[in-house]
Amino acid sequence: MKQINFSKHVLPHLIAIGVFVTITFFFFSPVFLEHKSLSQHDIQEWEGSSKAVRDFRDQTGEESLWAPSMFSGMPAYLINVHWGNQAVGYLKAILSLYIPHPICNIYLAFISYYILLLAFGVRPYLAIAGAIAFGLSSYMIIGLAAGHNGRMGAVAFMPLVMAGIHLAFSKNKILGFGITTAGIALQLRENHLQITYYLFMIVAVYGIVQLIQYVKQKQVFDFVKVMGLLVVAACIAVGTFFGPLWAITEYTAYSIRGKSELTSPTINAADVRGLDKSYAFNNSYGLLEPLTLLIPNFYGGSSSNYLASDQTSKSYKALASSGNSETANQLANYTTAYWGPQQPFGAAPYYAGAIITFLFAVGVAFAEKKYVWWLLPISVIALLMTFGSNLSSFNYFLFDHLPGYNKFRSVTFTLAIILFAMPLLGMMGLEKIMEYGLNKETKKKLLIALASTGGICLLLLLFAGTFSFLKDEEGQLPPWFRNALAEDRKSLLRSDAFRSLAFIVITFVVIYFEAWKKISPAIFYTFLTFIVLIDLAVVDKRFITKENYYRKQKNAAFALTEADQEIAKDKSYYRVYNLQGAMGEAKTSYTHNSIGGYHGAKLRRYVDLYDSCLMNETSEFIQDAQSGRPDFRKYGILNMLNAKYFMYGDQRNNIILNPNANGAAWFVASVETVNSPTEELKKVCDLSTHEAAVVDGSKFKVQSFQFDSAAVINLSEHKPNYMKYESQSAADGFAVFSEIYYEKGWKATIDGKETEILRANYILRALSIPAGKHLIEFTFKPDAFYVGNKVTQASSWIMMLVLLGSLGWSLKKE
Repeated sequence: MKQINFSKHVLPHLIAIGVFVTITFFFFSPVFLEHKSLSQHDIQEWEGSSKAVRDFRDQTGEESLWAPSMFSGMPAYLINVHWGNQAVGYLKAILSLYIPHPICNIYLAFISYYILLLAFGVRPYLAIAGAIAFGLSSYMIIGLAAGHNGRMGAVAFMPLVMAGIHLAFSKNKILGFGITTAGIALQLRENHLQITYYLFMIVAVYGIVQLIQYVKQKQVFDFVKVMGLLVVAACIAVGTFFGPLWAITEYTAYSIRGKSELTSPTINAADVRGLDKSYAFNNSYGLLEPLTLLIPNFYGGSSSNYLASDQTSKSYKALASSGNSETANQLANYTTAYWGPQQPFGAAPYYAGAIITFLFAVGVAFAEKKYVWWLLPISVIALLMTFGSNLSSFNYFLFDHLPGYNKFRSVTFTLAIILFAMPLLGMMGLEKIMEYGLNKETKKKLLIALASTGGICLLLLLFAGTFSFLKDEEGQLPPWFRNALAEDRKSLLRSDAFRSLAFIVITFVVIYFEAWKKISPAIFYTFLTFIVLIDLAVVDKRFITKENYYRKQKNAAFALTEADQEIAKDKSYYRVYNLQGAMGEAKTSYTHNSIGGYHGAKLRRYVDLYDSCLMNETSEFIQDAQSGRPDFRKYGILNMLNAKYFMYGDQRNNIILNPNANGAAWFVASVETVNSPTEELKKVCDLSTHEAAVVDGSKFKVQSFQFDSAAVINLSEHKPNYMKYESQSAADGFAVFSEIYYEKGWKATIDGKETEILRANYILRALSIPAGKHLIEFTFKPDAFYVGNKVTQASSWIMMLVLLGSLGWSLKKE
């Protein structure tokens, strides 16, 4: 057994942990010192969408698995389900030192990347700087501010997975096996399969490079052995995610990421397997936008930064001296600093760091070529993918042919690959410089790296005036205001170009003198870590300021309005339709069962119905309501969705009662059978849903029935995963239920005997009910949870044993 040298084997890692904890503490100091929370838009929406599911768990200790309060009901797999992978959760809590969620993801990004750099042979004190560069990239900070906690957690664990894989191939197979198993389990638990997909791309290219090396060395059998070990690790890790993966894969086929069943071009739905291209590439980068990796304000910075709020800006001064306050107020809406390609949900620059961009160039010049041939091509591919529809020939080909790629949107997320690669290659290059020292070849390569990065900054600094600094639609603005706006934006570009150039030159000089052995390693490490931190933290503070924190009061964002209170007096079973952005808000879902909601993976059929029927019907209702003549009988879609209340504001009188809502369930007088989903959707748009139903005869067979006008069917009990009805009819009847049809898990019984659930009116459940008095029950018990969760739980504890065993074996061996 080797003798442990504390200063060599232990102290650097303790210092690293101390640095990472300190940075996390001070960067997010309001959380620790003032007991505040980050204000995250997506998390606030999640709280609304998941309220019914969480309440059910708190009251019963069970998982509902169905979210009844959003989009008239949908599976809760991607909303809030507690799976049996508690062991993985315990491991994350231990690794994060119980730092509060979600800021623990930044600390975990530091730790994971630090381990990655150590695995690739980078000395600990260099690895600290590289880890800071990864964890504090604005990609992480902007995502955290938006509330993309799952994405940030998934990105944070990418380096840990890669560290384990590399260890298995290079140094310690057993330790690599354990870390890979734990890393994949932790990464999958974050439940962001888009980032997992990008991780797979990184690993795949790495595997190809390794295979080439093993073939050259005639060691193919050794490659196969390592791959076999890693496949076992992956199987155990995937087992910890088996239940969620089963459920999500099953649900995906029915969501907007699955294949549309519609074939008519007149129907507003995609005829593809996966997302529609226009939706998937909605947030595409402009061809020059990646320059924000080097110069954050290349395009002015964030689209939420309005120059009119800065009293020192030329735009503000121009507006203030205009002499017309009404015109000034109107023009102030055009003073956003961002002038790049318009992105529908706003833009914010993903900044890798001027220093890291320079070091990436250093890595290309100095790192081992096998790593350059891994990280450089994957970065270029990722860069091309960010362009989306702006490089349609390449990206549409990937979308149509790369397996699984058409399930994802927000192509700018592929920058995670680049931001993973840049510090790694940069630190490996710097490690080589420190190893070999300064010589003629080193000087030449360093100067090339300086010219290729600092040169861009210098050119932009000198020739910034060649850009227009205006969006297309801003050409019609008054010249006096347009010129001031362009000058402000030009100033932002030049300021950041100079800033980045200064950081690059300073870093070049320090590296040069370190390689020349003119400064001590301790000073070099300290200075490099400090300057990387300053470079990134100052830019990050543009996106998380004091205004991003609030003193959390329970449910403060969801305080009941007068309208909510008035509606809540009704204790019957109904839904609420918020006419103020129904398909993009979940606040309504916090208090009521809502027609709308907020989610990126809605049921495709529900979206089809909204696009083709409900949107037009909503417009018609609003026009009728404004004229004071709404005829509620003609709104067939709203009635079948049991939209009893329409809400258009917070005041008590901002609600409209719909007396013709169909209720929870009803018997129909007739059923029209069609031969395809397209016909079904066309028919239901014009259907009087209280009297008639439409069924796709190619999927379901309707038994003959008679209509009893005196028949009744009433809801007697309802929970998210359970509905009970009582019916009475003198003849066999056909009942439609105002509940979303989802075949994977819902079971129906009549008097305890299972019966087939039919789909009616494109999205609803229906049953053939015999004459007489009956008890009807719907229960949601999907195999994906009740079977898959057992595998998940067992695999999670196996993962923990594998990790502990590999760590113990490695320590004993050392």
